[in-house]
Amino acid sequence: MQVTTTAPSEEVAGTIAAALLDSRLAACVQVLGPMRSRYWWNGAVEESTEWLCVAKTTAANADPAVAAIVAAHPNDVPEVLVTPVTGGSPAYLDWVRHTATSSP
Repeated sequence: MQVTTTAPSEEVAGTIAAALLDSRLAACVQVLGPMRSRYWWNGAVEESTEWLCVAKTTAANADPAVAAIVAAHPNDVPEVLVTPVTGGSPAYLDWVRHTATSSP
């Protein structure tokens, strides 16, 4: 699974990545940015600078990862999406399964 979110600063993105990795809810979190986002919020189009976090995890850890992101995120309604991974490098997928389920 991939769990993605956006963060309003590089520091918040780092906090989210650390929360997921320290709790072994993800094997890897990539932080990309800065990027510009435009979106509707409270009846108006807003624009902001954000960082994208892409976490690699297992199906069993997807919901706990979402909860950890929401808990660490400063936004009222953070973007958090879970996307199934239907294929990839078998060795990499095995690494994710092993790493995201090991005890810290």
